[in-house]
Amino acid sequence: MSSPEFEDILYEVRGRAAWVTINRPKLYNAFRAQTIEELIAAFKLAADDRNVSSVVLTGAGDKAFCTGGDQSAKDGQYDGRGIVGLPIDEFQSIIRDIPKPVIARVNGFAIGGGNVFATLCDLTIAADTAKFGQVGPKVGSVDAGWGTAFLARHVGDKKAREMWFLNLQYSAQEALEMGLVNKVVPTAELDAAVDEWTEMLGQRSPTALALAKRSFNADSDNIRGISMMALNSVKLFYDTEESKEGMRAFQERRTPDFHKYVK
Repeated sequence: MSSPEFEDILYEVRGRAAWVTINRPKLYNAFRAQTIEELIAAFKLAADDRNVSSVVLTGAGDKAFCTGGDQSAKDGQYDGRGIVGLPIDEFQSIIRDIPKPVIARVNGFAIGGGNVFATLCDLTIAADTAKFGQVGPKVGSVDAGWGTAFLARHVGDKKAREMWFLNLQYSAQEALEMGLVNKVVPTAELDAAVDEWTEMLGQRSPTALALAKRSFNADSDNIRGISMMALNSVKLFYDTEESKEGMRAFQERRTPDFHKYVK
């Protein structure tokens, strides 16, 4: 079952699992506002389908899961609705709020906003070639809340600060060791590993899974407020020359000079 009305994503139900694939491989599956709108719509389809027990979130191709926001669609703000020009908070919330386990199938780079998506998913299975990391301060941005405080719940406060302050990249094995990933498999075995877990989830009680997920979420839902506050702050930050310098430097493939814009 597929939904051809989508342009930026693919939606398919395999057995009792809904597969949602960001389909922008030439851009390393970076998202624009339309991508996020389609992801929200796809997750709503999965939420309403009683035959679906779990959702798989992944990226097309073999290079990237998702590498965050498409910088070509950002000029101070992104190109759609929402606090910062795309409804990123709505998609982040639906990953948590859908009453079904969400598996991140990480087939390559999970960087920036893509790393936040993987962090938010209930489970993560990564290919051994996958890479994880944050880039916000390198490009004049930050995804605070889910990207910072919730990340620290997974990997610890010190490691989360390292990821955000230094913007290094981490291998799948390193991500496994720090608690960001549940399982690492060879790339050729990635789909089989995901299918094994979705089949297991399809045999579980949907109501019990929903109750378990909501109980986990209740413990950390205060981070939603941090995320909303941060998005409103980032909206103001995007209007500054300091933030715009990050975008310009990225597009011009040079090192940014943020300090000349600090007042």
